[in-house]
Amino acid sequence: MKGRWHRWRAHIAATPSLNLAYRIAVGVIGVLVLAAGIVAIPYPGPGWLIVFTGLGILASEFAWAHRLLHFARERYDTFMEWFSRKSFVIKGVGVLLTSAVVVATLWLLGTFGLVGTWIGLDYSWLESPL
Repeated sequence: MKGRWHRWRAHIAATPSLNLAYRIAVGVIGVLVLAAGIVAIPYPGPGWLIVFTGLGILASEFAWAHRLLHFARERYDTFMEWFSRKSFVIKGVGVLLTSAVVVATLWLLGTFGLVGTWIGLDYSWLESPL
């Protein structure tokens, strides 16, 4: 499979315009996945996995993304090791901050106002300020 991939990629690289189009497509897809991951970081779920996937897509074509991927993974692993050694109180503060980000985002996006109207709650403070 790896040999077939290299042959296919070499075929694309042999044609400059096709190679440029391929690199642009990889760049656009990688940036979109990376941006989605960055947005998802503060929420429960696979935010960092999406970030690393986006960087991996970019790293398949760009050396700077390859270096950034290794740098980010090292920093992430270091932080998670540090965080796992912390007390229950510090971990609880992390959960509270994450919850605050989620609630604030849902409020700003108008989710509480929308759901409130479904169940008959029509309070002005539930509405988004945006």
